[in-house]
Amino acid sequence: MNTLIKKMKTFLAEEEGLTIVEYAIGGSLVAAAGIAAFTKLGDGVCDTVTTLENAVNGSIVEGDCNPPPAP
Repeated sequence: MNTLIKKMKTFLAEEEGLTIVEYAIGGSLVAAAGIAAFTKLGDGVCDTVTTLENAVNGSIVEGDCNPPPAP
C-alpha cells in the first residue's frame, strides 16, 4: 500500500505530463486559428469569384456564396 501511495505522489509531482497538456492546448489553439483564417479567406475568395462571374455575365446582382441545396 505504501508503494502505491509513493508512486501516486511521484506521478502527481511530475511536470512532464503537464507540459504535454500545454502543448496539446497550444496546438489546438493554433489549429483553430488556422481554420478560422482559411474560412474567412474562403469567403473572400468566393465573393471575388462571384463578382467576377457577374461582371462577365453582365449582371449586377450579387451572388450567394452559399446557395441553397438542389431539391
